[in-house]
Amino acid sequence: MTRIFPLLALLLALPAAAADRYETERAAMVRTVAESAVQAGYVSGVEKLDERVMQAMGKVPRHRYVPADLWGYAYDNRPLPIGYGQTISQPYIVALMTHLMNPQPGHRILEIGTGSGYQAAILAELAHSVYTIEIIEPLGLSARRTLADNGVRNVTVRIGDGYYGWSDAAPFDGIVVTAAASHIPSSLVKQLKPGGRMVIPVGAQFLTQQLVLVEKNRDGGVTTRQLLPVRFVPLTGGH
Repeated sequence: MTRIFPLLALLLALPAAAADRYETERAAMVRTVAESAVQAGYVSGVEKLDERVMQAMGKVPRHRYVPADLWGYAYDNRPLPIGYGQTISQPYIVALMTHLMNPQPGHRILEIGTGSGYQAAILAELAHSVYTIEIIEPLGLSARRTLADNGVRNVTVRIGDGYYGWSDAAPFDGIVVTAAASHIPSSLVKQLKPGGRMVIPVGAQFLTQQLVLVEKNRDGGVTTRQLLPVRFVPLTGGH
C-alpha cells in the first residue's frame, strides 16, 4: 500500500490542481477587466464595475464556453472564435454590458445572441431567470448542453430570430444584445419593463459601432446614450 499511495495521491490531486490553475487565471482576468474599466472609463463613464458582476466573472469557468483547443487562451481579455463565424466577447465587454443592465436577484433578463452561452452563464449568477435566443441552431443546441453540463438551471435557450424578442416571456427587466444591429429594434423596446435597461451595439459590420444604453422610464419614455466604440458580429435574421 505504501508504494501505491503516492501515485494515488497524485492522481487525486490532478483535478484539484487543474481547478486551481483556472481559478488563478480567472482571478488574473478579473484584475485585467478592472484595469480595463479604469482605462476606458473616460469614454464609457464607468470606471468601476459592480462587485457582484466581478464576482460572477471570477466564478464562471470561461474555458468551458470556448472550444477545447482554445482553453489556453480562455482567460485572455479578448474575443475568441466559437465557430460558425461567431465569437465569444472580450471579458471586459461582457462585464461592462452586464454592469450597465444592473441585473438583480429578482430580475428576468433577455439575451439576444446566445453564442456559446457564456454571457447567459454570467447573467444567471445575478438574475432570477435568463431567456436567451440563438439564430444558429448548432450553436444554440451546444450552448444549451454546455449550460446544463455546468449546472446552470435558470437559463432557457430558444433557437430563433432574436430581433423579435420573446414576447410570451416578456416583459423583461433587462435586455442584452450581443450582435450589432443597424438600429434599435422597437420590438425589443416594447418588451422592456418600465424602469428596465437594454444594452445593444448599434452600427454596420465594417463601420464604427457604438455600445448604446437604452433606458425605459417609469412613464414608458425611452432615452438612449452612446458609451464607447465596439466591434461585434452583425445581428442576422429575417428583418
